Amino acid sequence: MADIPKGSEVKLTHTTMKVLKRFMDEPRKELSGADITRDTKIFTGSLYPILLRLEAAGWLSSHWEDIDPKEAGRPRRRYYRLTATGQRLATEAFNELGFVGGNLAWQG
Repeated sequence: MADIPKGSEVKLTHTTMKVLKRFMDEPRKELSGADITRDTKIFTGSLYPILLRLEAAGWLSSHWEDIDPKEAGRPRRRYYRLTATGQRLATEAFNELGFVGGNLAWQG
């Protein structure tokens, strides 16, 4: 991939590509870890390290939701969103790996 900003290189494993595909399905939508787990069936032990790596590389941005956990009756959620750089690099990665018609060519 040409013109990759420093620090934006990410190991594109099958699981990382599943996470990126979920973001690419709705590139402007903010997603919580629970949303991604529900939609991809990737367990949190694998998911959160991927989200941290993608954020550290500049592919994602994140923020904590602005709620009072006691009032909401649940913990705050962290929401992730694909950055413009992340969208561009994910598009390039999918193109290079043969992303065709919503599926990865190498998926069974």
